[in-house]
Amino acid sequence: MKKAYLIISLAALSLSASAQKFDLQGHMGARGIMPENTVGGMIRALDLGVTTLNMDVVITKDRQPVLSHEPYFNHEFSLTPQGKEITLKDQKNYNIFKMDYEQVKKFDVGSKVHARFPGQQKYKAYKPLLAEVIDSAEAHAKATKRAKPFYNIETSLIRKGDVEFQPEASEFVELIMAVVNEKKIAKRVMIQSIDIRTLQYLHAHYPKIKTSLVVDEKVDLEQNIEALGFKPTVYSPYHVLVGKGLVERCHNLGIKIIPWTVNSVKDLNYLMGLGVDGVVSDFPNIFQMVKPAKKR
Repeated sequence: MKKAYLIISLAALSLSASAQKFDLQGHMGARGIMPENTVGGMIRALDLGVTTLNMDVVITKDRQPVLSHEPYFNHEFSLTPQGKEITLKDQKNYNIFKMDYEQVKKFDVGSKVHARFPGQQKYKAYKPLLAEVIDSAEAHAKATKRAKPFYNIETSLIRKGDVEFQPEASEFVELIMAVVNEKKIAKRVMIQSIDIRTLQYLHAHYPKIKTSLVVDEKVDLEQNIEALGFKPTVYSPYHVLVGKGLVERCHNLGIKIIPWTVNSVKDLNYLMGLGVDGVVSDFPNIFQMVKPAKKR
């Protein structure tokens, strides 16, 4: 009975996702169970049935968009090319913006046990180019006869880190869009950021590209929209900030709301009950355990 219930639940979610009514986003691929922002993590997320691959992008010295949540090698899971651990004190010295991609690729970001995600599968992995991730995801979808994935690409940066850790907003966006246009996936791409400058530049120069405003603090919705200067496609707050009122206000403005990072079945069911348009999760495997919507 329980097995049948889960199959029905998954089928309902898959049907919803295919119609883009509910967006299942794998955060950094499937960070809870695979090394983050890696090709393997993205492929695993696709196999778990995500609608959208959610990823972070930084820029290398030779101006290559590469997947990484920080513009440096995080001490929690990174090893040097020599296999040595990186300390918290020294991690920002391993600045990706000061390295060509050939240097970046030599670091191992998959073998070290991640203290916050001890259940991750461990293997030697590297930070891939955005272009490689797109090629791999498209090829995997074709080979497995799945629908082509959507991509939620975040401009990942350090506040006040321009020139030192990342290019200025305009160049950041242009470098990402060059890859998007080369791969001809613009209709399946959304650019998200906590930094309104990148979204403002994108909106002015690429108005057809979907945008997502990431929010990590309790700030009034209308204030955030006013500061941004336009209505984004998606409002993406930290999930603990989401209540029924916020969902209704977003929908009244014609904005979708997709919270992050939703890592439990309980929170997923609660947020779906509020009427959110999707969720971002480190554990996309929990999408298979959600309760079907109640009939009204």
